[in-house]
Amino acid sequence: MTRIVADISVSLDGFVTGPDPGPADGLGTGGEALHHWAFSDDPRDRRVLREATARSGAVVLGRRLFDVVDGPNGWSDATGYGAGEVGRPAFIVLTGAPPRAVRLNDLDWTFVTTGLRDAVAIARRRAEAASSDSGTDLDVVLMGGGATVGSALDAGLVDSLTLHLAPVVLGAGTPLLTGRAPRTLVQRDVVPTSTATHLTYDVVRA
Repeated sequence: MTRIVADISVSLDGFVTGPDPGPADGLGTGGEALHHWAFSDDPRDRRVLREATARSGAVVLGRRLFDVVDGPNGWSDATGYGAGEVGRPAFIVLTGAPPRAVRLNDLDWTFVTTGLRDAVAIARRRAEAASSDSGTDLDVVLMGGGATVGSALDAGLVDSLTLHLAPVVLGAGTPLLTGRAPRTLVQRDVVPTSTATHLTYDVVRA
């Protein structure tokens, strides 16, 4: 069965970027520490990343995050989706208007201008089709940014939440859960590593 999985790295004080994020520095000041785990040699980190990439039937991201990953300092052959793990799911971008050009034109991009629910619905159809083709249950992964993940939680669209809790205090930046609607979570898995604590929760539907 295809699930909607929100998967994002976060600091100890609840930020998914450092201060002043932008297209040239998508994670903001100090924010690169949030993703040290994704490039770690710790076998537990590698397993978490490999399993997350393998389950990705389609990936949803917001326009600001797209502009970062598709920008000149964004994804490359070494630092693409899954940080070097093999994974080429469909990418669904929630946006007000499609971009005029795409640098990463070897990836499967769909731009949705009609809202988050439509983006998730399209991603679910793509993930279900990929599941049928592969004979494996694949999920929709909401990779960010923080506003997209938070809005999906508020809208009751998320089945599972995975947080990669980095051992860093950023002090400011883009908050993940501040000001969000109350949600009940059921803890399902905790994987502590040398660079992060990987937390997985089921999201209880209201």
